Amino acid sequence: MNDLSSGKGHRDENFPVASFMLKPEHRAPIMAFYRFARAADDIADHAEASEAEKLRLLGAMRAGLGGSGAPEAMALAEAAGARGLDLIHAHELLDAFTQDVTQRRYPDWNALIAYCRVSAMPVGRFVLDVHGEDRAVWPLSDALCAALQVINHLQDCGEDYLELDRVYLPLDALADEGIGAEALAGPRASPELRRVIAGLAVRTQGLLAGSAPFARAIRDRRLAAEVAVIQALAGDLAALLTRRDPLSEPVHHSKLRTGGIAVKALLRHSFGGRA
Repeated sequence: MNDLSSGKGHRDENFPVASFMLKPEHRAPIMAFYRFARAADDIADHAEASEAEKLRLLGAMRAGLGGSGAPEAMALAEAAGARGLDLIHAHELLDAFTQDVTQRRYPDWNALIAYCRVSAMPVGRFVLDVHGEDRAVWPLSDALCAALQVINHLQDCGEDYLELDRVYLPLDALADEGIGAEALAGPRASPELRRVIAGLAVRTQGLLAGSAPFARAIRDRRLAAEVAVIQALAGDLAALLTRRDPLSEPVHHSKLRTGGIAVKALLRHSFGGRA
C-alpha cells in the first residue's frame, strides 16, 4: 500500500467488484487488478501530493508490473502470470492515471471517451480475459465501462473541481451554455450547469443502449449475471443524473436501492434464459 492510500476498498465502489456471483477461481486475479487500480487511482487523486511525487509513485507502479516496484503491481503481475494474462490492460490504466495528473480539462465528448478508452475499458477487458471470453464482445464491454466512468465523473464533478481542479465535463458543452468550469464551485448547480449534466447523462444512456446486449453475449453465466446487475445499476444512475443536481442532491445508490435493483436485474436475466 502506498503512502497516499485513501483507505477505500472494493465494497465502497458504485458497482460490484469480484462479487459472489463470480466463480471463486476468477475472483483472485480480478481483486489483484482492483487493488492495483485502487492504489494507482489514490495516487493520482491525492489532493495534497505534488505532481512530481504522483508521477514518481505511478512510475513505481509501472515498474512493479515488471517485477520490481510497488507491491500492488507486483502482486498483479504474479497473479496475471499464473493465468497467462496480458498486462497491457494494467499498463493502459497507468497511462490514464498519468493523464489524470497532467491533464485537467477535456475539450469535447470525443476527448472524454478517448480518456475512458484507457481509464475504464481496460478494466472490462481484463475481466473478460480472466474468464476466457471471446474478444469479439469487447465493444459491448467498452460501451458499458465508458458509461460507468462518465457516471462517476458526473456524480463527483463538484468534488473533482474543488479538490483537484479537474473537470471531466467537456468544455464545449459548458461553453454552449455560456458557462465555464467555475460553475462547478457553487453549492448547487445553475440551470445552465444542470442542462450540461443532464445532457451528458443522456449521452451516457446512449452508451448503455449500446451495451445492452452485453450480458447475453457472455458465455460464463455467473459473469453474465454480474454484468446484468451492473447494466441495471448504471441505467438507474444515468436516469437519476438527468433529474438531479450532483452538487446538492444525492446521486448515489443506497444499499437498499442497490439490492432492489440487483434482485430485479437478476430475475429479468434469469427469466430471459440465462438462469
